[in-house]
Amino acid sequence: MHKRNKLYILILMLISWVFLLLAGKESFKKYLPASMFMSLLVYSENVFAERVKWWTITTRLFPKLNGIMPFVIGVFLSGSVWILKFTYKNFYLYVLVNFLVDTFFTYPFYSLFKKLGVWKLIRLKQYQLSLLFFVKSLLMYAFQKYIGDRLYSRYFV
Repeated sequence: MHKRNKLYILILMLISWVFLLLAGKESFKKYLPASMFMSLLVYSENVFAERVKWWTITTRLFPKLNGIMPFVIGVFLSGSVWILKFTYKNFYLYVLVNFLVDTFFTYPFYSLFKKLGVWKLIRLKQYQLSLLFFVKSLLMYAFQKYIGDRLYSRYFV
């Protein structure tokens, strides 16, 4: 089961990269800084969360690599670019899409990965995880608005 879980995570990461390529060069350049900010935030949050036992990631692609890394450089990075591409400049749509995506990740996706033994919450409830996602989505939007747009217009336009 452990090897199968690694395969699932690897496939999920590779699919995310394919979708990232499909976002287009301009979208990639425009939204990469905010997406990287989000990825760094998710990685840092995971280091803290595992230390204080909010959750644990039991399946790791590589033993010495943090278990969140495939998700950070896969789903979170790609998903952030796509969400910004389709919703940025329409805050209410952005919030709605993030709510839907976060709810999917927090409930059915989490339940599947818990069942597979990949990841499980310990001292954090699912609704608290949802709240964390929501706060991070607001931070990403603010980052794009106040920093990402300036970087893009300064270096790419």
